[in-house]
Amino acid sequence: MTVLIIGAGIGGLATALSLHQAGVPCRVFESVDRIAPLGVGINVLPHAVRELTELGLADALANTGVATAELAYYSKHGQRIWAEPRGLDAGYRWPQYSIHRGELQMILYGAVEARLGPGAIVTGHHLAGWEETPGGVRATFTGKRSEGNGTSVEGSLLVAADGIHSAARATLTPDEGPPIWNGAILWRGTSLAPPFLSGRTMIMAGHEFQKFVCYRIDPHLDPAGNTQINWVAERKFEPDHAWRREDWNRRARRADYRPYFEDWRFDWLDIPDLLDRAEAVFEYPMVDRDPLDRWTHGRMTLLGDAAHPMYPIGSNGASQAMLDARVLTRAVLDHGLTPEALDAYEADRRPATAKIVLANRGNGPEQVMQMVEARAPDGFERIEDVLSREELEDAAGAYKKLAGFDKDALNTRPSIVPEGARFGD
Repeated sequence: MTVLIIGAGIGGLATALSLHQAGVPCRVFESVDRIAPLGVGINVLPHAVRELTELGLADALANTGVATAELAYYSKHGQRIWAEPRGLDAGYRWPQYSIHRGELQMILYGAVEARLGPGAIVTGHHLAGWEETPGGVRATFTGKRSEGNGTSVEGSLLVAADGIHSAARATLTPDEGPPIWNGAILWRGTSLAPPFLSGRTMIMAGHEFQKFVCYRIDPHLDPAGNTQINWVAERKFEPDHAWRREDWNRRARRADYRPYFEDWRFDWLDIPDLLDRAEAVFEYPMVDRDPLDRWTHGRMTLLGDAAHPMYPIGSNGASQAMLDARVLTRAVLDHGLTPEALDAYEADRRPATAKIVLANRGNGPEQVMQMVEARAPDGFERIEDVLSREELEDAAGAYKKLAGFDKDALNTRPSIVPEGARFGD
């Protein structure tokens, strides 16, 4: 029988490709009527790029994204705090890619349609509920394309990868309420502008309460020498700040964010100019949810942001969803299309992702920026007078181990899904 996957985002599509590679039948059900390349830039870390490479998508990633060479932290004065190589430049066997989220989703979407067939993704179907049947599960959908009071589809397992506003999670936890806001607002956009620093550098400047992040997401240059630069301008307010937190994806006004960064003109990047070059800017509250004590209920489970929504710190959201997909596939290979497979998947992934959610609330590896702000708010002459090299390296190394992309561990561990492994063998 078929695995029913709810949601055609990055997690759901990666799950479909992974299960199909292992010979497990599956279908994807998506609420919207038409899947479009939405969003802005994201980073796909080496541990996730490894999984996408093993799914046969290495060339598509290389042609679409930018292989990140360096991550650099700066103070609000534009002074370099810390920089480290990334991806292949750091000795990983796989790159790190900066890429438009919508482009990545379309790569996955196209691969699902090509490999599983055009009927594998069913749009216009919103999950209304599910129930177990003898040996399986029955999902009920509503939407423009469902008939009567709803369409029912039967399968062996149900995997809910329907995002931070997951209908499945809301059914399981009806008293949970909206996502938790930490007081930060993110203004996000892309600008056509010249490359900066190495041309493949991702930068973070500022501190916990005011931050700017940017990186290139297009490997190509236009005739004028410009390329697409993704940026995030962040400001953290007091918890009682009056903000319309119920709006999750709204067009922003320049007056809301531009004044905070008026003086952020560095000799290596003019941030006000970059902001002014953006055609459209969107604002998002920085939100997550508390880790759950349980994802799996019989023949259904949660995956990706439905299971472990986290702050966008450490570039981990999409990458962790891809790891979910691969561990779930391995569990099905080991245990069949059974509740035991979902239990094994959860036993691996729920504790690991809960640690990342909580670490991101503590500012993750970006805490070094706040340490500099606290110790040297007026700037510094030598970073060694503010932070020791041991403090810097410990902050970066500890987070990599926690998030599963410690270089040596990743380079030497066996594949999550063994090459050539097929369901039923």
